[in-house]
Amino acid sequence: MTQAARIAALHAAARERILILDGSWGVMIQTLNLQEEDFRGERFATHNHPLKGDMDVLCLTRPDVISDLHDQYFDAGADIASTNTFNANAVSQADYAMGGAVRDINLAAARLARESADRWTAKTPDRPRWVAGSMGPLNRTLSLSPDVNDPAFRAVSWEEVYGAYYEQAKALQDGGVDIFLVETIFDTLNSKAAIKAILDLQDEGYEPLPIWISGTITDRSGRTLSGQTVEAFWNSVRHARPFAVGLNCALGADLMRPHLAELSRVADTLVGAYPNAGLPNAMGEYDEHPAHTAGCLGEWATSGLVNLLGGCCGTRPEHIRAIAAAAKGVKPRPVPERSVAMRLSGLEPFELAV
Repeated sequence: MTQAARIAALHAAARERILILDGSWGVMIQTLNLQEEDFRGERFATHNHPLKGDMDVLCLTRPDVISDLHDQYFDAGADIASTNTFNANAVSQADYAMGGAVRDINLAAARLARESADRWTAKTPDRPRWVAGSMGPLNRTLSLSPDVNDPAFRAVSWEEVYGAYYEQAKALQDGGVDIFLVETIFDTLNSKAAIKAILDLQDEGYEPLPIWISGTITDRSGRTLSGQTVEAFWNSVRHARPFAVGLNCALGADLMRPHLAELSRVADTLVGAYPNAGLPNAMGEYDEHPAHTAGCLGEWATSGLVNLLGGCCGTRPEHIRAIAAAAKGVKPRPVPERSVAMRLSGLEPFELAV
């Protein structure tokens, strides 16, 4: 199936049913108890920095692990695989002195996900599988100072953030992804750099790909870490005309629901959500059973709040299987038509009707 045919099938499927994204990568990799030599492999055997914990580099050093996890999630009912590239950018990889490997990591990750998706599509041609190129939030922020004594200080520049996202997006598209997933956004300015990088690729002749933009509400205040409400966040990114917008991470389903309902009300595009398996316990582990997670997400589906569902931190294939079962046969949320108005945003939304 050509890329154009896959994207057309994606839009058609989204009109007919709720699509399912895969679950957590970190929790699954951690259960394997991989050691330093697994992360190094032959290629990085003499690298001058510890690599254990750099999950993304496993796309190069343990591709068997990554392929198996993709297959587990597809077997559980996922329609969309996210690439193992959450931190595969020059800014985040600097912590491991791995900036020079960023393009290769993203290419390998995209190709591994593509191969798995194509295998599963071949098994059930009437049900294609897709690949979403994961672009995480970075470990540096453009909006906030890391120094409480110097509010004007920034640990990274716009040019650095944009450049990191541009390199990642280009490699992901070269590797064969169908969707860009700009996810776990806690700083909207970072995400706008990612969006610009993606749109610039289109201007340079790359085929336009659907964009899924997913923000993170960090606590019960209903705001991102950089201070925006859900509606203000949407007003900030809607110019990208994304395929979908949504929320993920930080909160479990119980706490995410009111914020998701607000986004569903204002967003005139598809809405996706993939919460954590509850909140972490004192040991940083997630205890929420698949039945509870699926019960919450099933209610979102039957209430007409969502078009795409999945799982974030702590969710495993058994969570995705339960979520897919809960959403099966439920009609996706109708995309609302909103009146024409000028909609602006700062920390709060502003709307001026025409």
